Amino acid sequence: MNGVLLIDKDAGWTSNDVVCKLKGILHERRVGHSGTLDPMATGLLVVFVGRATRAVEFAERDEKRYLASLRLGLTTDTQDITGNILETKPVRIEREELEKTLARFVGEQLQIPPMYSAIRIGGRHLYDIARKGGEVERKARPVTIRELRLLGREGEDWLLDVRCSKGTYIRTLCHDIGQSLGCGGCMSALRRIEAGGFSVEDAVGIEEMQRLRDEGRIEERLLPVDSLFSRETACIASPEEEKRIRCGNDYSTGLAPGVYRVYNESGAFLMLGRAEAGSMTTIKNFFEV
Repeated sequence: MNGVLLIDKDAGWTSNDVVCKLKGILHERRVGHSGTLDPMATGLLVVFVGRATRAVEFAERDEKRYLASLRLGLTTDTQDITGNILETKPVRIEREELEKTLARFVGEQLQIPPMYSAIRIGGRHLYDIARKGGEVERKARPVTIRELRLLGREGEDWLLDVRCSKGTYIRTLCHDIGQSLGCGGCMSALRRIEAGGFSVEDAVGIEEMQRLRDEGRIEERLLPVDSLFSRETACIASPEEEKRIRCGNDYSTGLAPGVYRVYNESGAFLMLGRAEAGSMTTIKNFFEV
């Protein structure tokens, strides 16, 4: 079994919980995901099955889109509402002031990763250090906020629509917005609605996957791995070129420079390739061996 599954993750599950559950449902040990979601978060988790796991590295680079809830006046050690409260402050922020502040966070930013994260420093996960009451210096990392829109208000929370680059921590974004406003802030809810070219509207929950397994219909939800590269131009390799691809060799091509989805004459996806200086080279192969 090979392909891509779009899972709508429930709150309370870790991303690894989803992978472990799917390994049992699919009877397949090769299962991975791109773009970890915190346990409190819901929404789109792109899961790769079988040989498609070779594509995880490409999906991790994709932009993501989230719906997030920002609670001002509350600062926690995890930068979300699941953490220990560090400080509370009164909030006298109007919509216009918040929108002006949000505008300053659009574009390229330097973001300091939170202590409660899976990043490793000195061979240890930051969250392991944080749970023991420790803290270490973290280097700011470049991220890009492509779009940050204020959708409105729900109770005491402001609702945000965020489109961002890989590696962006939305809870850190909420924390930084609160600090900029002088009242503090944290993330109170998060839902991922897009990742790359995939949408949560096309995703299903774990219970639905179990039902499809029982009915023998899992294949209905399995997308071909080349769907991840749908923005790249497709090309066909001749039988001789296919032989060279399967042996890991380059071959001559008259195609314009760029990245291509390469298929054989029967329509099987062989590889993601790069044409340059009249030669086609393999970026990553996906044929069965």
